[in-house]
Amino acid sequence: MTASVLIANLTQEWVESLRRWHLELFFIPTTVVTLATLLVNPVLLTCIFLSRALRQETRYLLVANTLTADMLFLVLNLATVICNAVKAQIPWLVCELVTAATVTTYCCAILTVTLMVVDTYAAVHWPLHYHDLLPPARTHRILLGVWVLAAVYPLTLVILMEVERGNPQEKVAVCLVLISLGFIQVKNMMGIHIYFFVAALICAMLIFYCYIRLYMITRTQGIWQNRFSRARVTLLAHGVLLLLYFAPGFVFTLELSLFQREDISQDVRVWISTVNMCVLMLLPRAFAPYLYGLRYREISDTLLQLLHRDRRLSQITVS
Repeated sequence: MTASVLIANLTQEWVESLRRWHLELFFIPTTVVTLATLLVNPVLLTCIFLSRALRQETRYLLVANTLTADMLFLVLNLATVICNAVKAQIPWLVCELVTAATVTTYCCAILTVTLMVVDTYAAVHWPLHYHDLLPPARTHRILLGVWVLAAVYPLTLVILMEVERGNPQEKVAVCLVLISLGFIQVKNMMGIHIYFFVAALICAMLIFYCYIRLYMITRTQGIWQNRFSRARVTLLAHGVLLLLYFAPGFVFTLELSLFQREDISQDVRVWISTVNMCVLMLLPRAFAPYLYGLRYREISDTLLQLLHRDRRLSQITVS
């Protein structure tokens, strides 16, 4: 049986499971969360890029990159969910490109939040040399490298799939990252699992190392003695957000491992994929503007200044 027939059969079975359990209704909370986040993120990005002081700071550039990657991910995810809900026939090439872009934006967000922890560690460990180590120009090059690193492997897989596939005009009933990567991993299972495992392992090791070193450096400064100190609350907020960012990736790895197992019900796979795609992957992106953005005093102060300036301009215009 050819790959085209396998894909057609699987996508048709997937659509039948979605209809049987009415899982297309998950597009409603997906749409609400996405639109709410897309209203907040541009405001924070405007605050960062309109303020010369903020856009010269590495940590705010990292926040801006995370918010940008999150917005692109949310747009692609929402478009995919809506197309699947309305049963739109999507060309397989378009589905592959959307898959590559989705994986790229997700990996870019993960890499950037990891760099935010490394940046905090560098600022605390080398306070006198921090600005020399990470000037704005170097930060821009690092962020460009992050996007390239996140995009290389997904785009390579798309090119390999296009070279091996015969019918470029083929359409699919449902477009999912899981299905695209699931069929790729049949021929390149080791490569995909190594990619995700090594990337997650490196990021996790860097985060744990930086947080342990930060605690060792700052434990004698008294900032951890108060149970509700800003340092404790910030660490807790960032820890929860990091967990929310990484957890969907581990769930997706589980999905890939279950993809070709015949002893697992199709309905189980559809439920896991839908909940991960429409709920778990949205949670960190819904909380990020508030935990990473508005908790920074400089961003919240800039936002208040913009609001007050607009209010004064409106009052002057009325008078």
